[in-house]
Amino acid sequence: MKLVRLPALILSAFVVAMSVVTVAPSTVAGVSCPWMDTSHTAAQRANSLLSAMSLDDEIAMVHNSDDKWSYYGAVGHIAGNARLCIPDLVMNNAGQGVGGKQVDTTAFPAPIAQAATWDPTLEEDFGAHLGKEAWKKGTNVLLAPGLDTGRVPMNGRNFEYFGEDPYLAGVTAAAEVTGLQSQHVIATLKHYLMNDQETNRTTVSADVSERVMQEIYLPGFQAAVDAGAGSVMCSYNKVNGIYACQATKILTNDLKDAFGFSGFVMSDWRATHSTVQSANNGLDMEMGSTVGPYFTGALKTAVQHGEVPRARLDDMVFRILRTMFRVGLFDHPTPAEPSASHANAETTGEIQFARTIAEQGIVLLKDRGGLLPLTGTGQSIAVIGEAASGAGALKIYNGAGSAHVPLFGSKSDVVTGLTGITQRGATNDDSVTYSSGRSIPAAVSAAAAADVAIVFAYDVSGEGVDLPSLDLDQASGSCGKGGCTYQASRQNELIAAVAAANPDTVVVLNTGGPVLMPWAGKVSGIVEAWYPGEQMGKAIARVLFGDVDPSGKLPETFPRKMADLPTRTAARYPGVNGHATYSEGLLVGYRWYDQKQITPLYCFGDGLSYTTFDYSGLKVIKASGGGATVSFSVTNSGKRSGAEVPQVYVAFPSAAGEPPLQLKGFDKVSLAPGETRKVTIGLDSRAFSYWGASGWTVTAGKYGINVGSSSCDIRLQGQITMAG
Repeated sequence: MKLVRLPALILSAFVVAMSVVTVAPSTVAGVSCPWMDTSHTAAQRANSLLSAMSLDDEIAMVHNSDDKWSYYGAVGHIAGNARLCIPDLVMNNAGQGVGGKQVDTTAFPAPIAQAATWDPTLEEDFGAHLGKEAWKKGTNVLLAPGLDTGRVPMNGRNFEYFGEDPYLAGVTAAAEVTGLQSQHVIATLKHYLMNDQETNRTTVSADVSERVMQEIYLPGFQAAVDAGAGSVMCSYNKVNGIYACQATKILTNDLKDAFGFSGFVMSDWRATHSTVQSANNGLDMEMGSTVGPYFTGALKTAVQHGEVPRARLDDMVFRILRTMFRVGLFDHPTPAEPSASHANAETTGEIQFARTIAEQGIVLLKDRGGLLPLTGTGQSIAVIGEAASGAGALKIYNGAGSAHVPLFGSKSDVVTGLTGITQRGATNDDSVTYSSGRSIPAAVSAAAAADVAIVFAYDVSGEGVDLPSLDLDQASGSCGKGGCTYQASRQNELIAAVAAANPDTVVVLNTGGPVLMPWAGKVSGIVEAWYPGEQMGKAIARVLFGDVDPSGKLPETFPRKMADLPTRTAARYPGVNGHATYSEGLLVGYRWYDQKQITPLYCFGDGLSYTTFDYSGLKVIKASGGGATVSFSVTNSGKRSGAEVPQVYVAFPSAAGEPPLQLKGFDKVSLAPGETRKVTIGLDSRAFSYWGASGWTVTAGKYGINVGSSSCDIRLQGQITMAG
């Protein structure tokens, strides 16, 4: 056994462990690999393996090996080492399903739709389903979940993320990580840090204060790290003038030291810009579509010349190996000969679960006069809009770019809105007609002849480009390998004309985030269905017809007009002279609207049900450790079963300089008609802390405890006094 230069932080633990433990050798394919003994910890096994590795063995672990990703149906590949019993690392895009060049994987709803469920238990199940499919396809590292913040509503990749609030995003991501890694697949948090726009994403510097970074942009990542995430992907952009993949402040000081992240940091594809600086400042793995150039021969030379300490390289490899052992990649290898066509990962259960997430993430925003759900028999229903049918539906079942789950032109896997409504309507003897909407007079004629008109409207969004506007007429178009292109449309005119012809008009939105609705006052119903995956039509129909009670809540604020956005100035977005200045500070999303007293069209947390809920009996009790316990009762006061998401918002003393309200807790409860349930939500000390000169600080004073159905619909109010 050769002498290995162990990182200082793990050397003592290794010496102690090896002095008291005798590692029983294990033979794999005729090779003696003592680190395959599962009776030892992941750290012990990684240390044992590391001690047997040469410099070349280690270098091979920290960069893409070749372009075999095409064969694997994946996007990244680090070749295994049979001599050392190291399995291949096969990486693939994910978030809304196992993507890349894969076939026969499930197209689940987009992450923004997952966040709209406000259901961590459901999200953990999603992670398990996602991991199971990845494992079947030979993938053991998934590039998900995404945790960038919805600071810029036009961001082309907001559909890949969990909204504008760090608490909701963190809880959702932590649940996905838990589920995914239960299947022996490594989760990768991305894009670290503040990759909040696609415009100039490889050059722009996100310039932000330390307080804002700590309170808004880091907490979601910390929550997912606390859940055990094995990998973090650093982003393309700069952070305060330094490329994220070579910024020691965020990679080492914040992530590894402050958060205690024990996994490894990989670069986004071709986001590495140096050898010595990147390695010494915290990057552990260079990734790209081809090999190198920074962590291959250049890194070996830098180590040999002492520019990168051998202990740093050892730490890089140790982090990778320890994560592989901890998550189970050595002990639960994926099927042999992984490739895009190796196995059909889709099962009836996966498809059913895709529909369930879509149903739970659909948000009912308006239901004038109780038009919904569609009940009765023998109705005539006019379905209108290209997004409801055929090629139009294929634009919006998933968002575009690296996270897209391709169907290779096949329409058989996507249940369109028209198909879902037609099939469900047939059970009620309803008649369904269709108009593409390309001819507004024809659409008006169809609507006027029907009892109910359902208009499908959409935007398209994807990697590499931001939406030109939140206006539907500017945000329609198509996305392909080269990104998204936008074209003028007449969706707003179409909706207004249909509503004028038939007052019982419902608009179904398939969008990746907020959109403007100049016609909102003219229609009877508005349903936000996001990019709902391959079961989109069935899920939408089941909500429209009342087979499922809508329980989704908005993870992003919907503005009334573009001028209301906090990022409306060029300096904030897209930036000036290569710098995007986050001068709105803490006022991201609903915090901005509350502070500026701007009334949005729909608030963060909004979402209606087909039943009603009453809140009562608020009690706030101080807990040990500086936190509090909030309890109250929720009653289903309506006539049908449904689910509600009570939300807890904390108001800080004015001396803290915080936004008016901040989400600090929530729960999702399902109730039968007349049923009452007591809800208890614990708030830890961080819920009452802000980032000050000496770190997290609690200001002495009275804190408001606000419980409601959304950030704008507060039902119960209380107070608690905290000592500084």
